[in-house]
Amino acid sequence: MNDPSAGDIPAPGHEPGWRSPRVRPSLEEVHRSIVVPKTLSFWKKMIAFSGPGYLVAVGYMDPGNWATDLAGGSAFGYTLLCVIMLSNLMAILLQALCARLGIVTGRDLAQACRDHYSRPVAISLWILCEIAICACDLAEVIGSAIALNLLFGIPLVLGVCITALDVLAVMYLQNKGFRYVEALVVTLILTIGGCFFAEIIFSRPELGGVMKGFLPNSRVLADQQMLYIAIGILGATVMPHNLYLHSSIVQTRKFDRTEDGKSEAIKFATIDSTVALLFALFINASILIVSAATFHSRGQTEVAEIQDAFKLLSPMLGVPVASALFALALLASGQNSTLTGTLAGQIVMEGFLNIRIRPWLRRLLTRSIAIIPAVIVSAISGESGTAQLLIFSQVVLSLQLSFAVIPLILFTSDRKKMGKFVTPRWLLALAWITATIIVILNVKYLLDFSGLTGLFSRLIH
Repeated sequence: MNDPSAGDIPAPGHEPGWRSPRVRPSLEEVHRSIVVPKTLSFWKKMIAFSGPGYLVAVGYMDPGNWATDLAGGSAFGYTLLCVIMLSNLMAILLQALCARLGIVTGRDLAQACRDHYSRPVAISLWILCEIAICACDLAEVIGSAIALNLLFGIPLVLGVCITALDVLAVMYLQNKGFRYVEALVVTLILTIGGCFFAEIIFSRPELGGVMKGFLPNSRVLADQQMLYIAIGILGATVMPHNLYLHSSIVQTRKFDRTEDGKSEAIKFATIDSTVALLFALFINASILIVSAATFHSRGQTEVAEIQDAFKLLSPMLGVPVASALFALALLASGQNSTLTGTLAGQIVMEGFLNIRIRPWLRRLLTRSIAIIPAVIVSAISGESGTAQLLIFSQVVLSLQLSFAVIPLILFTSDRKKMGKFVTPRWLLALAWITATIIVILNVKYLLDFSGLTGLFSRLIH
């Protein structure tokens, strides 16, 4: 009799609900490489399954979040905290669906799109996803370069080039084992969290204002400038590439491929991603709260650039170490995000195109595409140009989001594909509400196109 845990790669042939058969998994070098014994206790199993959620969570606290959260906090105080909370709740729901898809079907989202849609549609989705990954990588490159400039005085252009070396770190850790990648990511997350916990203490925010900020506010839709920042926050929080990433890396765990084994894996993977994303909510909210308490409350309503925040934090708070902690957290954030961004690039190319190229080449290619515009803007426009490019990259991410979210919901709600693990109706309803909100916000933004035109104008000049 076959071992149910050994069914990594199915025999050729079509499966119910799919146009084409499953092929070799993405990230094959780490696929089902972490064994989860059936005899472990509940807590030990939870630890064994923990890790992928934190790799996903770093994408929700990358430098793009900093730009949008700083701009939102300084301009509108605590008002946009409701957008951050809503975005994180959406992320928790969508990442739970990603885990479900990967665990049940053995496909990541990119492979599912390739096996379900016609080739022209799959290629179109791949191109859109690559644009989103490049926009995300652009934010991480710029954030890391800014942090290196603030901490060590390294010029922005040189700092952008140095970020290409991150590829070597990813390759080294992945060759040692996927747990090493996860351990580094968790360490950097704790560093970011510790820095911002201190910043909140230093800034002494108004508790009543913070609580009020988490309540929904209709002003977000009525004010075009506020809506622009809100969509940027949405794009920086719920990232398209994270949906592809999570559906793949949950498959690094080797568990029984029985119904009970899958059910247990879904449960623990959902706990893992939910806890990790709640931590991301704390960090995202902290950035906006610190910005609102430090800048908005003192009349500094136009602090949208990370460099300005760095220069003003220590003088305004009267705490010499505040600026240094801010830059240290930014560096940890940028480095953390590059680890997962390069993995996502590999997953997307392998999944959509079924093409296997050397991981270092794929990662270097992704990084090069992000470095080129960052170098050009840094050389021509300096600090202000990189700040505007950072926010623009997050809006691009938001505009691409629907093309990942809608297929994800369709696949996980298809009983032919998911069997008994099809999305429950109550969860499906929440998922479609989430998708609708994303689409409406993006359509609203495109109708108010003048904000985007103005941003391009500022970048050019």
